[in-house]
Amino acid sequence: FSFTKLKDVDSALGPEMKSTGEAMGRDKTLQKALYKAFQATGIKIPETGTILVTIADKHKPEILPMLKRFHNCGFKFLATKGTAALLHENKLPVEEVNKIGRADRDLLDEIKEGSVQLVINTISKGKNVESDGFQMRRTAVENGVICMTSIDTTYALLEAIEINSLGTEAL
Repeated sequence: FSFTKLKDVDSALGPEMKSTGEAMGRDKTLQKALYKAFQATGIKIPETGTILVTIADKHKPEILPMLKRFHNCGFKFLATKGTAALLHENKLPVEEVNKIGRADRDLLDEIKEGSVQLVINTISKGKNVESDGFQMRRTAVENGVICMTSIDTTYALLEAIEINSLGTEAL
């Protein structure tokens, strides 16, 4: 998770990046190990707060059950138009946020001002440094906000949050 040291590099994990990092967490379960790895890198896993969600259409069916579980843990949602519609349709409370440059206040402002504790952004197009997704992911990293780009890691993080909500003795 060394993205803060790599300026102008996308924080989306590709196959070549999933096994790199500065710390390792070791435990009997992936979730507990991931929780410890985040702690070791100085990243504070939020217990509650607001998640900025922008999901590629192809990932929406898979991510929806996770978002329901995040909501059950006490999280609120900010989402771009398409993802907000999905959450509304499934009776999850969500506040729609403007895409980058579409209004005086947009999703980058939400991240910079500390309104967001976690970003979940699955990639729909390539890793173009001029894309909205790239800008959002970089802004999250530069502002100390955890940014998830893969569903499997998001799932493990969710389970780590659920385990942590049981108390640190569960770790």
